[in-house]
Amino acid sequence: MNFHLIAIKATTIYAKSALNLYKIYLKGTVQRMNKKIEKKKYFYDEIQDQVIVNFVKQDLTERQKERKQFELNWELNMNFYFGNQYCYISGNNEISDIEKKYYWENREVYNHIAPIIEARLSKLCKIKPNFSVLSKSNNQCKTISSTLEKTILQNSLSDNSFKDVMIAATYWSEITGTSFYKLSWENNMGDIVGESENGYIKNGDVKVSICSPFEIFPDSNGAENIEDCDSIIEVRSLPVRFINEKYNTNFIGEDVDLFELGNTSFLSGISGRSNITKITHSKKHNQALMIERYEKPSVKHPNGKLTIVCKDVLLYDGELPYIIGNNGNRTYPFIKQVSTRQIGCFWGSSIIERCIPIQRTYNAIKNKKHEFIERLASGVLSVEDGSVDIDNLENDGLAPGKILIYRNGSTPPKFLEVNEIPSELENEEQRLIEELSSVSSVSEIMSSSNVPSNINSASALSIIISQDNSRLTLTAENIRSSITIIAKYILRLYKQFANIPRLCNVTNFKGESEMIWWNNENIISDNVYLDSSNELDESASTNKANIINLFEKGFFNDETGHTSAHIKNKILSSLGITNFDSEDDIQKLHKLKALKENKNINNITEASEIDNHLIHINEHTKFLLMEESNFTSEAEKEILLKHIKNHKQKLEEEN
Repeated sequence: MNFHLIAIKATTIYAKSALNLYKIYLKGTVQRMNKKIEKKKYFYDEIQDQVIVNFVKQDLTERQKERKQFELNWELNMNFYFGNQYCYISGNNEISDIEKKYYWENREVYNHIAPIIEARLSKLCKIKPNFSVLSKSNNQCKTISSTLEKTILQNSLSDNSFKDVMIAATYWSEITGTSFYKLSWENNMGDIVGESENGYIKNGDVKVSICSPFEIFPDSNGAENIEDCDSIIEVRSLPVRFINEKYNTNFIGEDVDLFELGNTSFLSGISGRSNITKITHSKKHNQALMIERYEKPSVKHPNGKLTIVCKDVLLYDGELPYIIGNNGNRTYPFIKQVSTRQIGCFWGSSIIERCIPIQRTYNAIKNKKHEFIERLASGVLSVEDGSVDIDNLENDGLAPGKILIYRNGSTPPKFLEVNEIPSELENEEQRLIEELSSVSSVSEIMSSSNVPSNINSASALSIIISQDNSRLTLTAENIRSSITIIAKYILRLYKQFANIPRLCNVTNFKGESEMIWWNNENIISDNVYLDSSNELDESASTNKANIINLFEKGFFNDETGHTSAHIKNKILSSLGITNFDSEDDIQKLHKLKALKENKNINNITEASEIDNHLIHINEHTKFLLMEESNFTSEAEKEILLKHIKNHKQKLEEEN
């Protein structure tokens, strides 16, 4: 549907009537929901309800046992990332600490895993969730960036702070190997459109949230994709107040076991006392566990099935709520994101899993070196049995200027000869650093911003940086694929639920901003793609150099061989210089005047002497080419053609 025609039809009367209809619709929806969740009217068979509850809980228990080993791996990864690296998975299926063999052992942690993950995150977070939507229209002149679907999508992503959501999900996937996005339609979100006896009425909106891998239980850990699972269980800890308000219940909150970061202090060699962060368990109060079991469509359940259980009470048992699958089918509201895929496994793998053995060895080598240094600095004293006061020597040591009394006739105490630090330790330490770089796809330049001593040319440095980016391409493509599916699901949710007109501020490719009424009928296409191809290879300096190079070669010149003021402003904006583009720019004012004439053709006047005729001719011609098929009458077309001819005559007179 044409944006300009929509804007013309969006009169004040239309707006008021739309809001009134919306209030009536939402009021009815709230009433229907209250009836649906009221136990006396909705649950007809208490015995059958309990059978369903028992089945869901038993199914969850079995899946927890099957997923236990993966969960332990995630906990171990988290411990190593945060610095608790003297731990392991014991035979009792628990994360246990590795005890010291001797009290004097050095147990410092030289954490190289954290900077590796942070370096990868800094690269992966360059991915920008900027989407375009391919139109299904046959009009080849229709510009993609001016479509309503793109504006709706970008507004939804902005409202959900999607960039922050994506970074948090990538954080989870880099540490545990897997993270999940969940999409839902929330009636308590969106703009306030009225009031009822139950409170404010809102028009509803899409919510994008994160699910950690600890919350998701597939029916098979061998299913590679979400679509391959026959059912998925999600377990969430929610405030009991939220559950009572949403489902009209009277649950009492309880304590729920959660992960948290704790500090552990221990004695260690040269540096004395060290503090590390480790994963511990804590209690969250006034919570309740919500169990949601999703079953994909089948012959028995063509629309799938969703069962919601909380505190042994069946809250919902019906079809899947969202029509977000391909070809108008219902499907799971989850999107999986992995760091590295594993063949024949539902869960992705983390780089940390590869680094753990190397990190253990590195800590051991580094601590052995420090023990050698400690022996060199303090020495190892040899004394004859009974020749000195051992207790005094152990407590006070050999202070400078101390008088050491030993038994007459005995051998005087002396320091044992200590060899220098073996070169094998130095060589092994360097080999381990190189191996960490190899298995983590992060070079020394990327992790520590240090250029290797053997690199002395700019071209070699550029190749290394390019290789770093290439190693991360697979993980980056996994992220890009996941967020593209999210964009499609968002449009499909609006297609399903936004059936009452709502207002949207649209800025098209011409730079014009207008308020437009739209509903689900205006969402025609969900063919979404990302605007940029590979952000990892892009940098601000590279982009600026490319723009300047193209400018010097004349790629931005028009048919007269000059660069228009409009294009110059765009170039300056791309270079980060925006002071030259102001609202008072005369070229922009001419363009805005032409755009206004395009929207009000019937009241168009003769070309003015002060008009920039070339700008007016170009804007009117573009309007005819793009919107020609949407004219309601040939009269409007003829009026605009005559106006263009009038501008051409004025231009010839001036020349």
